[in-house]
Amino acid sequence: MFKNMIFTSIIVVIILITGFSNVNSFAEPIDYQTEIISINNFIGLETPIIQMNISEENQLPWGSVEGTIKNHVSNYPVIIQIFDNDKFITGNNSGAVHFAQIPVNDDGTYEYKFRILNSNQGQTEAIFDGNYTVKIFKVVYLNTNFDVL
Repeated sequence: MFKNMIFTSIIVVIILITGFSNVNSFAEPIDYQTEIISINNFIGLETPIIQMNISEENQLPWGSVEGTIKNHVSNYPVIIQIFDNDKFITGNNSGAVHFAQIPVNDDGTYEYKFRILNSNQGQTEAIFDGNYTVKIFKVVYLNTNFDVL
């Protein structure tokens, strides 16, 4: 009985330490701004721009960009662009890192998963770490009265 209590206590302590030690191991949006550009009288391109930081201590292999689009226009995908704030390309204000085109579900939700860590023969390499600018391009109805055609 005493051995079972000790074993259970050790497991609980390991779970608690693991849970609290990974608090900063994922990317969090730290700043947010949105632009809307009219395409025509009915629809426009909404572009939220967020700043994302992925900690050097991150141990999670995947990251994701997800959301729900209010007043989304059917049959238009979401385009996601991730730029490295620490690497610059000549003629560009930021370094291009990753681009993706994602379908939007009927309810306006979307999700894109991308690899943050690569593991090969026991060696782990960070694909993403540091500060990034994420631009999300979404086609939306400009007037909520036009959301069903």
